[in-house]
Amino acid sequence: MPRARTQEGVGSATSLVTDKGTTSIDDGVVAKIAGLAAREVSGVYAMGAGAARALGSMRGIVGGDPSVSQGVTVEVGERQAAVDLDLVAEYGTAIPDLAAAVRKNVIGAVERMCGLEVTEVNIRVDDVHLPDQDRDRDRGHDGQRTDAGQEPRVQ
Repeated sequence: MPRARTQEGVGSATSLVTDKGTTSIDDGVVAKIAGLAAREVSGVYAMGAGAARALGSMRGIVGGDPSVSQGVTVEVGERQAAVDLDLVAEYGTAIPDLAAAVRKNVIGAVERMCGLEVTEVNIRVDDVHLPDQDRDRDRGHDGQRTDAGQEPRVQ
């Protein structure tokens, strides 16, 4: 059976060409796969830099779906892909171990699902999530408890 090879597609898509036909994979698909794979790793609290997380929070408040590719940038070439990730680590997680686990999971998922060789996964840890931050979020501005998972209302 011939091995699929890749060639540059139209726009931001990658094409896998075989004797039986062509398959195009958009950059956004690779970004979603990488984002989901990174979020699967224990110790990853959130994805995206501060501004992106704030925008994602607002999207969630108004009922929009959070973007699974938030905090993910990909460059897809003919046969290879490079991935950049911005993430927030949970406090107490060894960041070098976290980075290694995220790299392994992202590379495995992208290579398995897309057939692209992942040349690099660059990880930028933007913040550390502290356990007290959840407790503070569960209290309103007047110190009263709010429903868990519900943002305090502005008074």
